[in-house]
Amino acid sequence: MLEHERVSITVGERSALPVIVAVHSTALGQAVGGCRLWRYQDWRDGLEDALRLSEAMTLKCALAGLPLGGGKSVIALAPGSELTAERRRAAMLDLGDAVDAFGGSYGVGEDVGTTAEDMLIARERTRYAYCLPESEGGSGEPSEPTAVGVRAAIGVTLARALGTADVSGRRISIIGLGQVGSRVARRLAADGADLLVTDIDASKRELADELGATWTDTDAALRADADVVVPAALGGILTPASVTELRCAAIAGPANNQLADDGVADALHARGILWAPDFVVNAGGVIYGSAMEFEGCSREDAVARVGAITDSLDAVFSAAEQHSITPLAAARRVAGERLSAATRPRADAA
Repeated sequence: MLEHERVSITVGERSALPVIVAVHSTALGQAVGGCRLWRYQDWRDGLEDALRLSEAMTLKCALAGLPLGGGKSVIALAPGSELTAERRRAAMLDLGDAVDAFGGSYGVGEDVGTTAEDMLIARERTRYAYCLPESEGGSGEPSEPTAVGVRAAIGVTLARALGTADVSGRRISIIGLGQVGSRVARRLAADGADLLVTDIDASKRELADELGATWTDTDAALRADADVVVPAALGGILTPASVTELRCAAIAGPANNQLADDGVADALHARGILWAPDFVVNAGGVIYGSAMEFEGCSREDAVARVGAITDSLDAVFSAAEQHSITPLAAARRVAGERLSAATRPRADAA
């Protein structure tokens, strides 16, 4: 059963690419979520991505205490296809049209495969394109505030799993050294962590050398004897099969949709591995962006608000312990209570 409020699938009139927009919930306010530009075996895989990611955005905003709902958009590319600069611009104009058709119930920002400059192009067709370049008065690239939140979440997770938030001397395995993963790695290295790192881009090995980290492959990084594994690439890395081979105490990272399915949360719980829900851990970007875009906060104040992730994650872990459920179930429970409160009729309503 589809739980989303509205889903749109169009073929861009300029780019001829599938443009998918999924709005999961506007119970708390305008749905927000980035646009993912990615290659899929079939455009329906892109639709599945949009559906799952938009639901995660609803949970993310609710748990962060933001007056925003959840949405997501996907531009699906065929395997092996390459975009010329002209067709990329066309795709962003098509995205702007698709977003504008929602009449303001959904606002788009950047995500995997898109940039602040892409959002500037989409803005030519809709006022509901956010995260524009800083030079254009927008909040810009959100990787730094996202990394700030991830680092804080790792501390909370360590404290729950091992009794202390101190990462000094802790073995931490990071899978993915992109914009967020690399920033998290730098912060952890500065705090004295013993890092094991990997990325599909072999050139990132230079960063590993710079930080004194051990370079390995993805399988080894996931199965490492580590205190914390930090998924920081694409999702689906935690599967029923991979969970049986994990040797870590906890998992906390920014990658979206880390669990191949919800049943993996139960498997992790059964093995005594503490998993921090990704939609709590990676909320720094939307917390920062909403403070900048909708409240006019200074950059310093917006980054400071990212610290609220520690309270959100603590609440999830506490609810999981109190009700003897997984962190995933606890996160859904806490978010559900906030969504229900937002939609519940007031007693004094006429």
